Parts: sequence; structure tokens; C-alpha cells
Amino acid sequence: MSDLTGKPSLLDRGQALGLRFITKAGGLEAMKNPKLRGRVEKALYRGAKEGFRAQTAAGRQFAKKSSSDSPTRTSPTKPRREFDLTPTEDQEMIRGVARELAQELLRPAGAQADTDRQIPDEIRAQAGELGLATLGVPSDLGGIADERSAVTGVLVLEELARGDMGIAVGLLASGAVATAIASYGDATQQQTYLPGFTDENAPATGVLALMEPQPLFDPFRLQTTARSEGEDLVLNGIKALAPGADSADLFVVSAMVDDEPRLVIVEAGTQGLEVEPDPAMGVRAARTGRIHLIDVRVPRANLLGTAEDHRDAVRRGRLAWAAAAVGTAQAVLDHVTQYTVERKAFGEPIGYRQAVAFTVADIGIELAALRLVVWRAASLLDADRDASAQIAHARQLAAKHGAVIGSNAVQLLGGHGFVKEFDNERWYRDLRATGMLEGGLLV
Repeated sequence: MSDLTGKPSLLDRGQALGLRFITKAGGLEAMKNPKLRGRVEKALYRGAKEGFRAQTAAGRQFAKKSSSDSPTRTSPTKPRREFDLTPTEDQEMIRGVARELAQELLRPAGAQADTDRQIPDEIRAQAGELGLATLGVPSDLGGIADERSAVTGVLVLEELARGDMGIAVGLLASGAVATAIASYGDATQQQTYLPGFTDENAPATGVLALMEPQPLFDPFRLQTTARSEGEDLVLNGIKALAPGADSADLFVVSAMVDDEPRLVIVEAGTQGLEVEPDPAMGVRAARTGRIHLIDVRVPRANLLGTAEDHRDAVRRGRLAWAAAAVGTAQAVLDHVTQYTVERKAFGEPIGYRQAVAFTVADIGIELAALRLVVWRAASLLDADRDASAQIAHARQLAAKHGAVIGSNAVQLLGGHGFVKEFDNERWYRDLRATGMLEGGLLV
């Protein structure tokens, strides 16, 4: 499917990047959809790009490039004539492929990945072939996006988190860095760093690190600082709970610069940059780490965007975490609905008991409310309107109801909810993260 300019649509390019994965997993239910299969055949006819191979070793060298050109941005999402949260045909197709990926690969691997604090290499490789890290990178820069769509990002993240939130966060962490550079970077930063993330043979890895190890953390009142020394910035501070920090090639960290919170690019291997494990209660598969910045010196040219861009990244990151809560809460609802029908006590399904039925209904109501607010906020962002209030609502709902949904699911399963044989105890731990973590994700 092409747009009016004759360019392949977002879906076509996304599926072109994912053809190797689809070939390997040809039995996916989504491929039985004649529309989806037809689009894949079109992409095959044009000639598919080769897939990605995951890289875990840090230390990639980014070739410095200079440019006086204007930065390349994705175009705004085409406005709709009327308010409608229904995903477009392209978005629904991408969502379907993400759902199959989650069901076939992420869900079965979730428990072991949580125990090992490690995403299996084969899942990284196969998921990478879908081009997840380039969803927010313009096609002119090697990505697959013609327009920056928060709605598309939310839908993909929701489906992946429905499979397993920890794996989803780990897979999308590099995409957050690529999206930040594409959205906020100047032309020199884009040409220096984005080729690493769009490299089809060995894509770079990165982490967007905003969180700090302090109580009641406020991303706008940072303890990490960057003082000016000539043409350099010298950074000092600690970043916490950064997904995949131990294997990242590139760090985008937040710091106070001239009394304003800003984003700063730091390459792996920079003197004074140290990373240590920072395991958490939830999202363990994302392998969170702690980043120590000890007199780390970088060029002032490594400032990424403006103070307003930092605020935008915080808001979009919070929306991303709320979308992850939607996906995991949907997995919870799917499971407890089936469990309460099949589990019998005193000769009848426990779902016949009013207290049980009402609890399941509450989960469904709270989930529907959270999803509606998340989609509404994403649609406002795509319309270039102020979504700060809706994102704050989504954050609050994820913090308040996400944990309650997880806790109620554990309670409904009784003793089964407390053992690792069932996924509910992991979902509960993951949902606790969605209302408190900052950074790591970006839509």
C-alpha cells in the first residue's frame, strides 16, 4: 500500500524489515489474514531488506560527522476530520504482527527471562527483524517511519507487554534512544548516531536514562549535574534502573545544565562512565543497571534538544509505561477470566461467586479506563495538541490501578497466585513499576 507520494506505507516498510521473522514463523495465525498475507507478498515482490542481528557488546565507535543541514524529522500525523480512536488499517496490521510475536515468543520465554534477568538471544534477533528500534526513525534516515505516531508506538508496546513486560522493555530500550535522537537531535547528531541503530547487520544498543536512586524522584529536579568547562560538559551523578545499561553502546542521560534539565548523549567507554547491576522487583528481563557518571567529559555539542524536548521525553516516557501497564493488565484479565470459569470449588466454578465475579469485573473496568486515557493521550500528541493532562491521568491510573489489578489477580488464584508456576506473580511485580519508573521507553 502506497501513499499519495508513491512511497511505501509504514506497514510495508515494517513488514519488509520483518520478512525473515515471518518466514521463520510462517505458521502464525496473523498470516492467515488474506490482507496481511497480500501485503507481505507485495513486500517480497519489491525485495525485502535483510533482518537484524542483535549486538550485546558495548564499545561501538560512532563516526563523528558534521552537517550544516536542517535535521530530518518525521512529518506530523495526518489529522482526522473527526475524533476517532479506532486504529487505522496500517496500525491494526502492525498491532496484529506484534500480538503474534508476543504470543508465540515473548509469553513462553517470560518466566525464564525473568529468572535469568536476560532476554534470549534468539528473541532479540527475531524481534529485531521487525524493525522495532526504528519505528520512530524517519525513512530518510534509514528507519521505517514517514510520520511520528504515538498511537502506533502505544499499540505495539501494549501488545508486546501483553506477552511479557520485562522482555518488551528490554527490546524497546534501544528504540527509545533512536527515537530521541531522531526527534530532538540536530543534523550532525542524526548523521553520527542513527546509522548505528539502523545498521541491518549489527544494530547499536542504547538506553534512555532518566531515573535516579532517590526517594520521591522528580525528573525535573535532578541531582545529576553537567557543569560547563570551555566547550565541554562535565557530568556527575547516578542513574538508576536503566534497561540494558550493561550492554549499551550509547547513553542518553538527563542532567541539570545551567539550572535546566536537559538530555545529554554519552558514548559507552567514555572515561568516568561506570555501570553496575541494579536488579529490581519487576521488569527483571530488561536487566536494569545503575550508571555512575564520575567527571564524565563530553563535548557541549552532545546536548540533545532543548529543555522543552526533555519535558516532552518525560511525558512520552510516562505514556509508554502506562501503555505497558495496559498490555500486562490485559494479560491478567485474559488469564483470570478463564481461570475463574475452569477452577471449581464446592461443585461449581468459583466465578459463580459474586465476590469473585465482581473482582474480575473491576479489573475489566479499570483496564478499559486506562486504555481509553492512554489512547486519548497518544491521539492528542499525534494531533500536535497539549496532552500533558491526559498523560498525567494515565500515569495516575497506572500507578493506582495497575498494582491493584496485579494484586487482585494473585488473590483470585489463591495459593496458585503465589507460585512461579503461574505468571500472575510476575505480572504483579511488573505492574508495580509502571507508575513510578521514568525513561527507558519512548513513544
